[in-house]
Amino acid sequence: MTRLWASALSSLALAAAFAAPAAAQDRTLVMALSGDVSTLDPHMTASIGSDLSVASHIYPSLVLRGPDMALQANAATSWEATDDYTWVFHLNPEAKFINGEVLDAAAVKANIERVTNPELNSRIASWFTNISEVNVIDAQTVEMKTAIPYPALADQLSMFFLLPPQWMNDVNPALETTSGGPYVMTNRVPGSSITLEANADYWGAAPAFDRVEIRIIPEDAARVAALRAGEIDFADKIPVSEVEGLDADANLTAGSVPATRTTFLKINTEKEPMESLALRQALNYAVDKEVITEALFNGMASVANCQLLTDQYFGYNPDLEPYPYDPERAIALLEESGIDTSQTIELEVPVGTYLQGDEVAQAVQMMFTDIGLNIEIVEMSFGAYQDKHIKAHDVGRLSLLSYAWPTIDADGLLGLAEGGNPYAFWHNDEFDGYLAAGRASTDPAVRQEAYNQATALMCEQAPFVFLYEQPVTYATSDEVTWQARGDDWKRAMDFVPN
Repeated sequence: MTRLWASALSSLALAAAFAAPAAAQDRTLVMALSGDVSTLDPHMTASIGSDLSVASHIYPSLVLRGPDMALQANAATSWEATDDYTWVFHLNPEAKFINGEVLDAAAVKANIERVTNPELNSRIASWFTNISEVNVIDAQTVEMKTAIPYPALADQLSMFFLLPPQWMNDVNPALETTSGGPYVMTNRVPGSSITLEANADYWGAAPAFDRVEIRIIPEDAARVAALRAGEIDFADKIPVSEVEGLDADANLTAGSVPATRTTFLKINTEKEPMESLALRQALNYAVDKEVITEALFNGMASVANCQLLTDQYFGYNPDLEPYPYDPERAIALLEESGIDTSQTIELEVPVGTYLQGDEVAQAVQMMFTDIGLNIEIVEMSFGAYQDKHIKAHDVGRLSLLSYAWPTIDADGLLGLAEGGNPYAFWHNDEFDGYLAAGRASTDPAVRQEAYNQATALMCEQAPFVFLYEQPVTYATSDEVTWQARGDDWKRAMDFVPN
């Protein structure tokens, strides 16, 4: 065992190339992340692009989501919903952890009990509030009972990683690691690198790489330089202005794929004057979203259709259209709202977190200024930003944010705006009722209609300034092939050596 996010996205950023050479060993994959992990405990984070991506190498889950967005077997060889309230998972009898503990039904039950224990204060406890019972049928069979129908439970479990029960009670998993996955963490230099070695005792298929090096390179220019120098095999969050040039390099492949993620401004309706519907709608009319997607993203991003969901999600509403760019209508709505337009309205931005995020914030600031508002950009680290959401529940009146949900189901993503969720800063009982109706049925048509009503209401009430569907930009060396995916996971298991 070993003890063990924030790139500057401005296109003007200049940084020295990452100097450490890539490892020379055969079957070594060198990946770059733009931000470090914030915790090694997979039960204390929902950050897929960093924390959970790293955890997925060393810890097993019952199921995984593959690059094709389909669920795959992992510790569970099969699973089924036996009725609207019951799921049964059948486990691989070979599954185990390197410390000798077995990955059986009792271990699964212990992990769910840990994450739902109020004393742990787990950031992912809400994923399991609908589970009323976990029953050990036998060593390789675990049954989960839910209080209401939970058709997306198996999907949700694709990002729930399992720890050895005795071990997790004896140590602090935020600081120490073990393994039950394809790799073992052999070294970590916080803020710099993570080294993974193939787990010789892994019960599943042997990984394609003997060694994985994860380098933390926050600066865009440094990641691009490392790619050109052949020092790394993979990086994402490539500035869109660099994609074409990198792809022209004979030793590299670069491109973009549509993401399952939308970017928007969250409006904190708990703070004056953001409770004004006229103001919130004015903000949506004030933003020229097509200019943002074309000028800042070279057409790689798509304007969001007045909802948090992309068309990859079950529950996406195909009938919604974006607020048109209409500054005159925005000014009229501001006058209707009666707010004091001279007051300063803060726009909080987590630095180095979202692709072109700082440029987007500056563009939106100018558009709001054009209709007479006084907007101040407040930058902070992603960790501080998360703490304001989760711990303090005290975010700015506007904040730049991006959402995705690995179940690819409306329930999970829209649930982030539901009353009682720590991420919710808008409260609407009618909206909550539509979500409840969607959860209360396993009939796809009934669920779709409920989410159509929820998204239409959200569009009209405008608790967000809906912006764009964010692309995933990436580049790889000619040494590897990556099964490009748009859901934030960065896993060695999705690469093959050339």
